[in-house]
Amino acid sequence: MSDSNHEARYDDGLIQLDRHAITLRRYHFPSGTSKVIPLDAIRGYRAESLGLFINRFRIWGSSDFRRWLPLDVWRPIKSTLVTFDVPGTRPQPACTPLRPMEFLTTLDRILEQ
Repeated sequence: MSDSNHEARYDDGLIQLDRHAITLRRYHFPSGTSKVIPLDAIRGYRAESLGLFINRFRIWGSSDFRRWLPLDVWRPIKSTLVTFDVPGTRPQPACTPLRPMEFLTTLDRILEQ
Protein backbone atom coordinates (compact mmCIF):
# COMPACT_ATOMS: atom_id res chain seq x y z
CA MET A 1 0.00 0.00 0.00
CA SER A 2 1.28 3.48 -0.88
CA ASP A 3 2.09 5.94 1.87
CA SER A 4 0.86 8.88 -0.23
CA ASN A 5 -2.31 9.13 1.87
CA HIS A 6 -0.18 9.72 4.98
CA GLU A 7 2.28 12.09 3.34
CA ALA A 8 2.50 15.56 4.85
CA ARG A 9 1.42 18.03 2.20
CA TYR A 10 0.36 21.64 1.82
CA ASP A 11 -1.11 23.27 -1.28
CA ASP A 12 -2.90 26.61 -1.40
CA GLY A 13 -2.83 27.04 -5.17
CA LEU A 14 0.33 29.17 -5.19
CA ILE A 15 2.56 27.17 -2.84
CA GLN A 16 2.89 23.41 -2.85
CA LEU A 17 4.90 21.53 -0.25
CA ASP A 18 5.52 17.80 -0.09
CA ARG A 19 8.29 15.63 1.33
CA HIS A 20 10.50 16.32 -1.70
CA ALA A 21 10.20 20.00 -2.57
CA ILE A 22 8.53 23.36 -2.25
CA THR A 23 7.00 24.61 -5.47
CA LEU A 24 6.41 28.35 -5.73
CA ARG A 25 4.01 28.88 -8.62
CA ARG A 26 4.18 32.09 -10.72
CA TYR A 27 7.70 32.72 -9.44
CA HIS A 28 9.77 33.77 -12.45
CA PHE A 29 9.25 37.18 -14.05
CA PRO A 30 7.92 37.72 -16.67
CA SER A 31 7.17 34.12 -17.69
CA GLY A 32 5.30 33.19 -14.52
CA THR A 33 6.87 29.74 -14.41
CA SER A 34 7.27 27.88 -11.13
CA LYS A 35 10.38 27.54 -9.00
CA VAL A 36 10.91 24.11 -7.47
CA ILE A 37 13.18 24.07 -4.42
CA PRO A 38 14.30 20.61 -3.31
CA LEU A 39 13.96 20.34 0.47
CA ASP A 40 17.53 19.10 0.82
CA ALA A 41 18.70 22.42 -0.71
CA ILE A 42 17.08 24.44 2.09
CA ARG A 43 19.41 25.24 4.98
CA GLY A 44 16.65 26.93 7.00
CA TYR A 45 13.85 29.44 6.85
CA ARG A 46 12.62 32.55 8.59
CA ALA A 47 8.94 33.30 9.22
CA GLU A 48 8.01 36.87 10.13
CA SER A 49 5.14 39.30 10.01
CA LEU A 50 4.54 40.59 6.51
CA GLY A 51 4.61 44.16 7.78
CA LEU A 52 2.37 47.03 6.87
CA PHE A 53 3.76 48.35 3.60
CA ILE A 54 7.14 47.26 2.28
CA ASN A 55 6.37 43.68 1.19
CA ARG A 56 2.60 43.67 1.65
CA PHE A 57 1.85 45.61 -1.54
CA ARG A 58 4.67 44.10 -3.60
CA ILE A 59 2.67 41.54 -5.56
CA TRP A 60 5.65 40.19 -7.54
CA GLY A 61 9.38 40.54 -7.18
CA SER A 62 11.50 42.27 -4.57
CA SER A 63 11.42 45.51 -2.65
CA ASP A 64 14.80 44.97 -0.99
CA PHE A 65 16.75 42.64 -3.35
CA ARG A 66 17.35 40.23 -0.44
CA ARG A 67 14.34 38.05 -1.30
CA TRP A 68 12.14 37.34 -4.32
CA LEU A 69 8.39 36.86 -4.04
CA PRO A 70 6.25 35.05 -6.62
CA LEU A 71 3.19 36.71 -8.13
CA ASP A 72 0.43 36.83 -5.50
CA VAL A 73 -2.41 39.32 -5.94
CA TRP A 74 -3.78 38.30 -2.50
CA ARG A 75 -0.58 39.27 -0.65
CA PRO A 76 -2.02 42.55 0.73
CA ILE A 77 -4.47 40.56 2.90
CA LYS A 78 -1.93 37.96 4.09
CA SER A 79 0.01 38.07 7.35
CA THR A 80 3.17 35.96 7.20
CA LEU A 81 6.31 36.17 5.08
CA VAL A 82 8.49 33.04 4.86
CA THR A 83 12.02 33.42 3.47
CA PHE A 84 14.06 30.33 2.62
CA ASP A 85 17.82 30.09 3.11
CA VAL A 86 19.00 28.37 -0.06
CA PRO A 87 22.81 28.58 -0.38
CA GLY A 88 23.98 30.00 -3.69
CA THR A 89 20.61 31.60 -4.46
CA ARG A 90 20.27 35.38 -4.58
CA PRO A 91 17.84 36.85 -3.96
CA GLN A 92 16.47 34.29 -1.49
CA PRO A 93 13.11 32.76 -2.44
CA ALA A 94 10.21 33.82 -0.23
CA CYS A 95 6.45 33.34 -0.10
CA THR A 96 3.30 34.33 1.74
CA PRO A 97 1.25 31.19 2.51
CA LEU A 98 -2.53 31.48 2.60
CA ARG A 99 -2.62 29.28 5.72
CA PRO A 100 0.69 30.12 7.39
CA MET A 101 0.34 27.98 10.52
CA GLU A 102 -0.57 24.91 8.48
CA PHE A 103 2.30 25.58 6.07
CA LEU A 104 4.88 26.05 8.85
CA THR A 105 3.67 23.04 10.83
CA THR A 106 3.84 20.87 7.71
CA LEU A 107 7.26 22.23 6.77
CA ASP A 108 8.64 21.58 10.26
CA ARG A 109 7.20 18.06 10.30
CA ILE A 110 8.78 17.24 6.93
CA LEU A 111 12.17 18.79 7.76
CA GLU A 112 12.35 16.80 11.03
CA GLN A 113 12.09 13.50 9.14
